[in-house]
Amino acid sequence: MLTESTITTMLPVTDSERAGHFYADSLGLKQTGKGEDGTLYFAAGAGAIGLRTMPAGAQSENTALSFEVSDLSTEVRALEDRGVQFQDFDLEGLKTADHIAELGNERAAWFTDSEGNVLCLHEVLT
Repeated sequence: MLTESTITTMLPVTDSERAGHFYADSLGLKQTGKGEDGTLYFAAGAGAIGLRTMPAGAQSENTALSFEVSDLSTEVRALEDRGVQFQDFDLEGLKTADHIAELGNERAAWFTDSEGNVLCLHEVLT
């Protein structure tokens, strides 16, 4: 049933063309289709990301999705080389060094897409 379903994360965007370029060019994801309503679909892991045009202000202020990676430092550098700008924090309980926060048994780094949605890369430590 649902445990066997492929998941598509839908993200609100104000400019689907701009967002499509960000997900393809900056993140390196492959566009797999375009819905009749203009939603752009990109392959991501075992699922997909759908970029649906919505009014400004519909974008997520909190982490909308997180990509699990095996080497966070390498992924951060690779995305920076493609123009992605990571956020830095110096708050009680959340501090970053080289854009990466240590969070118990995982590390994470956050950035926004071209539309203002908050995205994350995280690495589970063993």
